[in-house]
Amino acid sequence: MEKDLEKNPWVTLKEETVYESAWIRVDKHDVLNPAGNPGEYSVIHFKNIAIGIIALDDDLNTWIVGQYRYALKAYSWEIPEGGGKLDVAPLESAKRELLEETGIIAQDWSVIQQMHLSNSVSDEQAIIYLAKGLTFGAPDPEETEELNVRKLPFEELY
Repeated sequence: MEKDLEKNPWVTLKEETVYESAWIRVDKHDVLNPAGNPGEYSVIHFKNIAIGIIALDDDLNTWIVGQYRYALKAYSWEIPEGGGKLDVAPLESAKRELLEETGIIAQDWSVIQQMHLSNSVSDEQAIIYLAKGLTFGAPDPEETEELNVRKLPFEELY
């Protein structure tokens, strides 16, 4: 007989917010785990949605953005990405991020991936878009961003 594994096996005994900022909220839960043992589980709630864009031109080139990531304490090359406000359509946030970070405007957009990031400790959602029909202008990054933009063949994107 197959188990109903989609049913929540956790029991929440108590929940409290232990930290909150403009970007996240951290809740601490006193729980009984699936084995029935007591424990503590912390969950990070994000107040935005993660947006990523793969911009692809007619020659199958794409663009990545390099910047120092404070949380990683390292320089990172990545697809254009950022946070979208929950009360703004994700596609509008994607268009804004692509323009800000690369100066690119795309005519054709499609969703290629929707996922939850770090879903064992967070409820953060992400949407990755494919952007085509590109026109090029100048980037206009936020004041917290010092960016390098690099064009490369899509087959080298990893």
